[in-house]
Amino acid sequence: MKDRHQRLKTIKKLIKNNKIKSQDELLNLLLADGFEVTQATLSRDLKLMKVGKVSDGSNGYVYTIQEDEDLSENDQIYVRDFLRGYVSIDFSGNMVVIKTFGGHADSVSNALDAMNLDDILGTIAGENCIFACLREGVTGQQFLSRLKEKIPELEI
Repeated sequence: MKDRHQRLKTIKKLIKNNKIKSQDELLNLLLADGFEVTQATLSRDLKLMKVGKVSDGSNGYVYTIQEDEDLSENDQIYVRDFLRGYVSIDFSGNMVVIKTFGGHADSVSNALDAMNLDDILGTIAGENCIFACLREGVTGQQFLSRLKEKIPELEI
């Protein structure tokens, strides 16, 4: 079974290289590419990737992905949210614990999710703490290095 990271990369490639008009059409292309995915999962993927629809110039709409310039502006918003709310980062094995100021765990967790770091399988946010599960083989130190690439001003 192919993993989520591969699926997201394939979705991006399919949208950039084809004029896809519906989720059903995209779902069929993914199935043909060997991905077993449900409509609900595909919907969540499209939302995560900020996929939208634009006019195809005639009488329909096709999927599109934001250009990199737009994403970098959005990334800066997430970076600010992360920096505004986090207090400390520590890790053990494949678990990362990010302590936040009270009430900031959701915004820091959302920012972390939106940065699309391939190292993270998922996050769980509480009131002032986030747990992130890292992919098999990714160390806490590797995660911190990649996070620092996204957020150069991060002080750990």
